[in-house]
Formats: sequence, C-alpha cells, structure tokens
Amino acid sequence: MSRFQFACDHHTTHGVKRLCQVLGLNRSSFYRWRAGRDARAARRDADKALVKRMREYHQEFDGTIGVRRMTIELNEKADQPINHKRVERLMRTHNIVGVNLRKPKKTTVKDQGARVVDDFLKRKFRAEAPNQVYVGDITYLPCGQGQFLYLATVIDVCSRRLVGWSIADHMRTSLVEDALENAARARGSLAGAVFHSDHGRQGGFNWSSQHPF
Repeated sequence: MSRFQFACDHHTTHGVKRLCQVLGLNRSSFYRWRAGRDARAARRDADKALVKRMREYHQEFDGTIGVRRMTIELNEKADQPINHKRVERLMRTHNIVGVNLRKPKKTTVKDQGARVVDDFLKRKFRAEAPNQVYVGDITYLPCGQGQFLYLATVIDVCSRRLVGWSIADHMRTSLVEDALENAARARGSLAGAVFHSDHGRQGGFNWSSQHPF
C-alpha cells in the first residue's frame, strides 16, 4: 500500500495534516493524488480489458504476435487510438511475449541440379484474400551444445499469419509435409492455393518451388 493510499484510508481518524507530517507527504500532493483516484481506477480497468484482448490475440496468432502487430490488431476495434508504448508496457508487465520466427541463419541451399518449377506468382508475393498464397521456410533453432532443431513454417501472404508449422531434429521431407498438413487442418483445405518457398532442396524435398494445391 502506498503512503498516499494509507493517508486516504485514515485521514478521517487522524487528520490529513497529521498524517502527511508523519508520512512525509506534501499536503498539496496528497490532494492532487486523491483528486485523480477516479481517473487512475478508470485507466486500470481499461488496461485490464486491453490485456484480456491481448491474450486473445496472442492465442489466435499462436504466440507469434509482437508489439507492432498487436498494436495494429488492437486499434482495429478501438474507440480511441492505442499507443504502441502502452501496448509494449502491458505486454512486458503481463509477460505476453511474441515468438520471433525470423531466421537467424540461412538454411536453404540452392540446388543447381533441381528442376526449375513454373513461377505461378511471377515474383509478386501478394494475395487479395486469405488462403490463396502461402510462403514457407526452414529456420535453425539452437538448443545448446552445438545441437539444432528445425522449424518449418507456412505463412498466409494476405494476413501474414502463421497457419502451419512443424519442429523436428532433422530436415527430411516429413518436416515440411507436417507443416503443410497442419496448415491444411487450420484452414480446412488448401485447395486452389499456391505454396512458395526459396530455391533449394532440403531433406530430399524440393523446398524451392511453387506448389499449386
């Protein structure tokens, strides 16, 4: 309990002047603090509601949403603008952490002998609606003692949301297949969509092409 709150709770019994002397408070500061109680309570309630929405988005994005994206999502349904600094403070205070999926090390090696697959997208990575175009990659995840795990991701180009992923201690074909199967389950179907990945080959999978589903 703060000194201001203690003085507020007991001022009718001991008097404001006496309590401020004992607690080392300036009386004008105490009165300002007391006048702002309602505003502080309103801010606490607003922050509580905001944190609830943050946790919902954090779950919806499978834990990958950061401060920037969280701020965008919150402002889409906000009566008043929500500052990114406020979002950052609340995420930090309530331990809402977004997993960074940026690859720290390139894992795709171009296969000079692989068949070049038709470029359905013409290098234009855009989509007018969700479930049309997906991009994927494999990322190293260092886990100590020189060991690595491998994360395969499938991201919807339109929404920028992670819709499928898989983690394994190898880069065989099944790693990518599992990520695509998870994406198909999340979206119901990938029929008609195009999946793009960088030019290369890993684990026997031609992870370097565009695959129409």
